[in-house]
Amino acid sequence: MFERKRSLPADGTPAGAVTRKVALVGNPNVGKSVLFNALTGAYVAVSNYPGTSVEVSRGSASFEGGSWEIIDTPGMYSILPITEEERVAREILLTERPDVVLHVLDARNLERMLVMTLQLVEAGLPVILVVNIMDEAERMGLEIDIPLLQEKLGIPVIGAATAKKRGLPEIRKAIASCDAAHHASFGYSRRLEGDIAEIAGLLSGEYTLSGKSLALLLLQRDEEIAALVAGKEGDRAGAIAEKVREKTFERRESFHLDLSLERKGIVKGLLAGVLRTPEKRRVTAGERLSSWAVHPLTGVPLLLAVLYYGLYQFVGVFGAGTLVDFLEGTLFEEYFNPWIIGVVNGIVPWEIIRELIVGEYGIITLGLRYAVGIILPIVATFFLFFSVLEDSGYFPRLALLVDRIFKKFGLTGRAVIPMVLGFGCDTMATMVTRTLETTRERIIATVLLTLAIPCSAQLGVIMALLSQAPGALLVWSVCLLLIFLVVGFLSAKVMPGETPMFYMELPPMRLPQLSNVMTKTYTRMQWYFMEILPLFILASVLLWLGKITNFFDKLVNWMEPVMAFIGLPRDAAVAFIFGFFRRDYGAAGLYDLQTKGLMDPRQLVVAAVTLTLFVPCVAQFLMMKKERGLKSATLIALFVSVVAVGSGWALNRFILFTGIL
Repeated sequence: MFERKRSLPADGTPAGAVTRKVALVGNPNVGKSVLFNALTGAYVAVSNYPGTSVEVSRGSASFEGGSWEIIDTPGMYSILPITEEERVAREILLTERPDVVLHVLDARNLERMLVMTLQLVEAGLPVILVVNIMDEAERMGLEIDIPLLQEKLGIPVIGAATAKKRGLPEIRKAIASCDAAHHASFGYSRRLEGDIAEIAGLLSGEYTLSGKSLALLLLQRDEEIAALVAGKEGDRAGAIAEKVREKTFERRESFHLDLSLERKGIVKGLLAGVLRTPEKRRVTAGERLSSWAVHPLTGVPLLLAVLYYGLYQFVGVFGAGTLVDFLEGTLFEEYFNPWIIGVVNGIVPWEIIRELIVGEYGIITLGLRYAVGIILPIVATFFLFFSVLEDSGYFPRLALLVDRIFKKFGLTGRAVIPMVLGFGCDTMATMVTRTLETTRERIIATVLLTLAIPCSAQLGVIMALLSQAPGALLVWSVCLLLIFLVVGFLSAKVMPGETPMFYMELPPMRLPQLSNVMTKTYTRMQWYFMEILPLFILASVLLWLGKITNFFDKLVNWMEPVMAFIGLPRDAAVAFIFGFFRRDYGAAGLYDLQTKGLMDPRQLVVAAVTLTLFVPCVAQFLMMKKERGLKSATLIALFVSVVAVGSGWALNRFILFTGIL
């Protein structure tokens, strides 16, 4: 989501010191990004949902007299990859050969997550285990004997609560003194050990992973490892492949189950005397809220409450109403614009240049006013609301809640992440669709994002506009929901393929931390504003060019029949032209038309629905082209344009027929 960042090394590192690598690995939502930030001092997206670490983050740090490159890998559940994130994470382990592998796991799920620790240790990697979220585990009454676990594993083990800075000095010391040569070895059944030995004995190439680990991955039919072995073993590759085929055929019925059961048995042995659970499990307030959030009977009302108070009242009424009224209506219209127009008129003698700067479509009087006076307060309140939900751990619960419905669209609950992000910025959300497992899911999600998910700024302006006409907001909401459901359902029927399995790690639900919320909000606002401001200025320049060459008027004339077709006045074409540059820019154009009294409630709601469904903005189209390819991006843009105009026509006829507005 955010671009790769590098922090500057702190002072105190000897000149010319060799920089060594530390790779942070582990399941999603166990606190890797928080630990990365604490070690490097850099900020990346610290999230409670999978997907934010898709792009690998790197930073540098200096401690204990050494210089380190810290790599925050995407979430992985096993060194046998299934998802794209897991492939990326393992690729780092295989190709970058980190000097230290910091395995971060959740203390509340020790038994389940230790299986991956076993895999990392048996692979011969220099592992340090960080048992994170200890504070939550202790609150639940769990007791973990860290020294005993360290003794059994034969590797450094640190109990930590990295969000509260607990355990960080011990982690730094362990990194600096990590010795890869010392670790325990774990034995499987005699039969499995025999199979492993036969395959591992044939390997003679130089590998990052141990022969035992490679043999197990080959037996699990890991195609990437098979290709790696074939490339390194030369003439011996055929004999190795034949041996693997022989063993997998012999164990074809239950190998994966047998291996899983054997690893679980080893973990149970490791945890004997290490983990003590209370006789009566204490249920925390966070766990109660968590169970309410995922159950349909309580989760749906909770979701509606979150949407009403967070999205409608906070973003719509406060952000798009109170703040926009003050910034745009008072600050710009009454004070700033008259002042800057006077200044420019006084120092610029050429009318055409004055028009460019402070005219009807001027860079300052239109572009800057839209960006700062209308869009910024809406985006700021939305990202603040989003960050609070994200830091609380609500989004993974929402994904579980909607999973059954999303399966009707060929998606899984995992797709709720880009969908919710789309309410912040569809461009950002389109990029995040790459975290979905299949191409089919990515295309369906991209279509739905492009069609029926308004970005926060567009949403805020539309909510502010329609809330003034009784019933208009309800008509707009129902219309978009219906189109979302119908198009999603038809997409799942038309596009071949099956919906993949869905699983997701649930982080603890907790009170959001103010520092996290403010940092995330600031970073997103900075990213968003840096993207929109140049586009708004460019749009103003193009509109100015269009005006002085009369091309803009011709464009409005060309669009006039389309506007008439859906029952809108000619002037509404201006908002749609604005929408080519940014959807929120187009919504702000509607805001101007509404304040001038040029549209009645029927036209306002038809324009709002059509504009919401209309072609993606320039930035989103470019992102679609990058993620889906030019052909798919063009087809999606054409499809949503046809649906938008058709829906606008149908809605206009429906309102005229029923007279509901």
